[in-house]
Amino acid sequence: MSLSEIQKERNEQCRERHELAVNRIRSMVTEETVEKAYVGYFQDVALFLLELENTRRKVASGEWENYTLEQMRSLNEILYSDILDKNYERSYANPEYAVSSFGTEMGQLLSLLYAELRGGIPYAFEEKTDYLTILYELFIEVYNCFENAALEEASEQSTADEKESGAAGAEKQIPSAEQIREILYWYASDYCDVFLADRIREQVLPEESFATDLIMNSDLTDLRYLYQFGEYISENEWKTAEHLNSLPEETIRKMADVYTEGYRIGFVNTGKDLSKKSVVNIRYILGFERVVKKAIENFEKMGLKPVIYRAAVSVLTKRQHIKIGYYGAVANKQYEYDHKDDQALFMDKKYLERKLEVMQTTYEHHKKEAAGFAGPACIDMFGEEPFEPEAKETVAKLSKSQEEMILQYDSRQSQMVNQYIKGEERSFTIIAYPVPEIGEKYEEIFDEIIRINTLDAKLYEKVQQTLIDALDQGEYVHILGTNGNRTDLNVQLHPLNDPKKETIFENCVADVNIPVGEVFTSPVLEGTNGVLHVSKVYLNELQYRDLEITFSNGMVSEYNCANFERELENKAYIHDNVLYKHPTLPLGEFAIGTNTTAYVTAKKYGIEDKMPILIAEKMGPHFAVGDTCYSWCEDIKVYNPNGKEIIARDNSVSIRRKEDVSKAYFHCHTDITIPYEELGSITVVTKDKKEIVLLENGKFVLPGTEILNEPLKNSNK
Repeated sequence: MSLSEIQKERNEQCRERHELAVNRIRSMVTEETVEKAYVGYFQDVALFLLELENTRRKVASGEWENYTLEQMRSLNEILYSDILDKNYERSYANPEYAVSSFGTEMGQLLSLLYAELRGGIPYAFEEKTDYLTILYELFIEVYNCFENAALEEASEQSTADEKESGAAGAEKQIPSAEQIREILYWYASDYCDVFLADRIREQVLPEESFATDLIMNSDLTDLRYLYQFGEYISENEWKTAEHLNSLPEETIRKMADVYTEGYRIGFVNTGKDLSKKSVVNIRYILGFERVVKKAIENFEKMGLKPVIYRAAVSVLTKRQHIKIGYYGAVANKQYEYDHKDDQALFMDKKYLERKLEVMQTTYEHHKKEAAGFAGPACIDMFGEEPFEPEAKETVAKLSKSQEEMILQYDSRQSQMVNQYIKGEERSFTIIAYPVPEIGEKYEEIFDEIIRINTLDAKLYEKVQQTLIDALDQGEYVHILGTNGNRTDLNVQLHPLNDPKKETIFENCVADVNIPVGEVFTSPVLEGTNGVLHVSKVYLNELQYRDLEITFSNGMVSEYNCANFERELENKAYIHDNVLYKHPTLPLGEFAIGTNTTAYVTAKKYGIEDKMPILIAEKMGPHFAVGDTCYSWCEDIKVYNPNGKEIIARDNSVSIRRKEDVSKAYFHCHTDITIPYEELGSITVVTKDKKEIVLLENGKFVLPGTEILNEPLKNSNK
């Protein structure tokens, strides 16, 4: 039998499996063969899957492409309706509702199952019939388990009646939670080599081009194209696309050029050879396709093909609630947060080892393509209402032993990725723009952000060098808060052996981190002590109020916030989402942001709490907990524009890589900014205890930096 005949036979077998699964699910809608309390769950989920299958068939037949904009919008709402707004309160996708219906263990498991099945929405649009078949069969297997338990109960009841024993009969039978957990476990373990392996391929192979083809071949003036992605589309996405369609070609080109040129310069400034690379990963939020299309053309001139993969939707491939890749609107952030630790319900060491084996095999098979991966180029969006999640007792939570397993897994995974995609050879860039939800003056704010993203880098480079010249004289820097800010922190600096050739701080303008500007360093941990406090900050799409972190010799020793009434919940919130479940983290970065123009813009429009960290970190001093900015690249020499080598690339934690790399990195880096109005002073203290004041009461006072106060003066007027 020829290869083509074998493939044809396999395709036919897959088609038959798929049809059998669909027919079985169709029959569930009217059956009542499971225990009565669970009939509603299985019928509701079956109806969702049939709607999903109906969508897949419309896409496959071409009928979908002829839908009007309103028809597409209507179907989009139907597919996501179960988790939207108040519908979520009585949705089985909500662990709280599922637990109230079925008890803690079974409720959590069935809610996880439904969330995993809901991840099938994009598969219908990508025509991944094999993926849908796997999901359908998973649902059927769980249903059969319940059905068999009900049949056993009926048989036992019949026997009891025949014996006329006078007993009231057996209690209602359902499968044990352990039986359902085992089904989910083997689903995850067995299909790692499908979902996880394909995920890796999507990240390095440009021929996995669903999104790229849509962007390059669609009429972007016809907003129906947005619904072709299979993501939830809100006003933010279609109004963003609508606004971009109104801009002249010159503006679109300018936006794309800043983005792609920042990426190129990132390689130049770090002495990395871009010509060795063949692939760039574009990450963005839907609505920005007109800019992305122009960026693809720019990257192709650099010899780079795009990989544009979707943010993960499966429990096998997601990283908590964090979106990495392209995506549309988040239909319900609480839903995403509720399911961030779902793998706790089945995960063990053997499963994580299985994932690592699949990763190793897949990377090894595609090691040439992985070596050509240049790194991500990200377009972030901001302006949504800050999200404060509800802390629920009913959601899945990792045990202490599972947390330790995850930390070990993350370490080994990171090492493996670095083996095939070397950190010292890759780079990145990131830029951000507002979404319409930011307010009535969206278009005006959008124009302001374009201006901020294209500020004169040379001017900032000169002023920032003045700051660095003062900082290089220091033994440590003292940061003091004001106006209710309780920050009182000493940051220890690396000593310079040859001040004529060496420097401590990097002069960062607008390459990998757009816009300008900041100066940053990797602090010496020993001697870095004190309290970091900020009244309100937005980190990784979550809001924190009265965030306070204490450092002892550069390591986090205490932390708290005021989001929840109970201190235990506040600490857990930080532990999970800032420390990423590590018992402690080092202070990986200290920086001074110099973009007072961005700060004034934020104040002018009242959007301070909506600014992304990318821009917010340029609007005052900021402190990153986790790895340094040079993680995995510490041994590459980096120079400022004046030719001095930046020697502060390591700390006493990252240097452990030379003995045991698993103890050197934490795989996270979270920036926390103190806004200018909460800043009392930043003072450089030299070895002979001379004090050089850089900022005082939110203003730059170091001679040669006063120009940075001009936007602040204008705002006061």
